[in-house]
Amino acid sequence: MEFSILYFSGDGSTIESDKYQLLLETTKFADKNEFSAVWTPERHFHPFGGLYPNPSVISAALAMITEKIQLRSGSIVMPLQHPVRVAEEWAVVDNLSGGRVGLSFAPGWHADDFLLRPENYAERKEVMWRDIDILLKLWCGEEVEFVNGSSNKVKVKTFPRPIQSQVPIWITCQADATFIGAGKIGANVLTSLLYATIDDLAQQISLYRRTLAQHGHDPKSCKVSLMMHTYIGDNEKLVKQQVKQPFCNYLKTHFGLVENLAKRINFQFNSASFTEEDRQQLLEFAFERYFQQGRVLIGTPESCRQTMARLKEIGVDEVACLVDFGLDFNTVMTSLNKLTDFKQNYQPRKDTSKYSSLSLFG
Repeated sequence: MEFSILYFSGDGSTIESDKYQLLLETTKFADKNEFSAVWTPERHFHPFGGLYPNPSVISAALAMITEKIQLRSGSIVMPLQHPVRVAEEWAVVDNLSGGRVGLSFAPGWHADDFLLRPENYAERKEVMWRDIDILLKLWCGEEVEFVNGSSNKVKVKTFPRPIQSQVPIWITCQADATFIGAGKIGANVLTSLLYATIDDLAQQISLYRRTLAQHGHDPKSCKVSLMMHTYIGDNEKLVKQQVKQPFCNYLKTHFGLVENLAKRINFQFNSASFTEEDRQQLLEFAFERYFQQGRVLIGTPESCRQTMARLKEIGVDEVACLVDFGLDFNTVMTSLNKLTDFKQNYQPRKDTSKYSSLSLFG
């Protein structure tokens, strides 16, 4: 089992000058303490994830302060981008980092994000698969034909050339169909338990591995990376006290997560008539469900080992530890020290050749 660090929930609406301190310092810590990667997302027009509108820009900065750790998008919303732009920007990061780039792709979900490329919203999933294939061809140095400003077809190669001849890729998955799509092309997957239980995920991983085999890929050669909100402390009761309100505030910025969880267990409510007290009670209910069902890596080393045993059993290869969900800087750093000790119980795989870096139909 490997451990990486993932970021998402930073609020970019503040005007504080040190709003990226947590990102920079935890990344340097992860690099020195042999975490496998850091993931930064693409998020637009909302405080939730608002520090991260462009993972290539963030990763270029992280490349200059790290030496070993892999720098991954988590994720690139591919239908919002031109594949040439993605290939060029991430080739820069690959050069700056000495060949440490990994890319995860997502189709996007929020219609407002697509004001950047409104024509792609309706068929965003199809566009994602098409443009991943184009990107990987460009990355490998192939010429790809596009239409220029004069409506003429031209073949182009992208520059600069990256260090890696092939780039490791992940697909960000929630639905069964996306797990199947990732399996068809031999990509790794990045997933979460925000909308699913561990039992749900076990079925999806099994489906993914079967699909890999059916399409000629070694099921053991691809990685399942699982995002989990992470905080480890010494005392279960104290941990819960420290984490509960920040986690509820985190859920409040993305209330759809809570509504989805309530619907899954047939908890009836009308959000339109909610008072603030009702909303807080539902948030606390959601926190308890996440906390008690092993859907977060929050607790003591002993309680977290139980969760890890279950994740290993269902075929998770890596935990992507989301650490920026509202705790203060010093608290996060203290937890990271405990997480570093905790991960020593799990033998990390050093052979990065297992990462899939295939062309779309390769």
